Amino acid sequence: EELGKLGVWVRMHYIYPYPHVADVIPLMAEGKILPYLDIPFQHASPQVLKNMRRPAHGEKTLDRIRGWREICPDLAIRSTFIVGFPGETDDDFEMLLDWLDEAKIDRAGCFKYEPVRGARSNDLGLEQVPQEIKEARWHRFMQRQQKISATQLARKIGKRLPVLIDEAHDTSAKGRTKYDAPEIDGSVHIQSRRPLRAGDVVTVKIDRADAYDLYGSAV
Repeated sequence: EELGKLGVWVRMHYIYPYPHVADVIPLMAEGKILPYLDIPFQHASPQVLKNMRRPAHGEKTLDRIRGWREICPDLAIRSTFIVGFPGETDDDFEMLLDWLDEAKIDRAGCFKYEPVRGARSNDLGLEQVPQEIKEARWHRFMQRQQKISATQLARKIGKRLPVLIDEAHDTSAKGRTKYDAPEIDGSVHIQSRRPLRAGDVVTVKIDRADAYDLYGSAV
């Protein structure tokens, strides 16, 4: 709660999906911290999560996400995932895609598993996923997530949102909403009849969106 008194945009990054996350959601709903969570879910299959030694279960996580959004409908969620972890089956991967459809994560990154010297996963005795299958799964994941992200961003069309300006030019600027962390999330591309300055927070009417960015006009 003290973070809300700083007068700056505060986001929660790299939070594990434990039950105590629910304690900060009301603060987001009250506007004390930004309605943004960066949680590395990594996968949805219980078996893959167990092999990863991750403290989560796909179904329980979906229930938590629904609960968070009931309290704070404005909540934006970013996450990262891994495909091709040793032992990942076709069924495991399909479960991950189905989970994405249910969870409607706003922003997601995906990595192909690569063995690292000294990693515990090397000692699990699990079958390695062939590289070509990792590639195919990665592409399918990204295609699915692009559609989800585009749908989530399209809901902002017509809204007026506060945007923090990162770059400003004569009649245009680029910035971020409270739903976008610097460097890893999307941007808002702004047209303006008045000069804007980096560091300003301006109201922008969103006119259109794609899978990553928003486009609008300063009002």
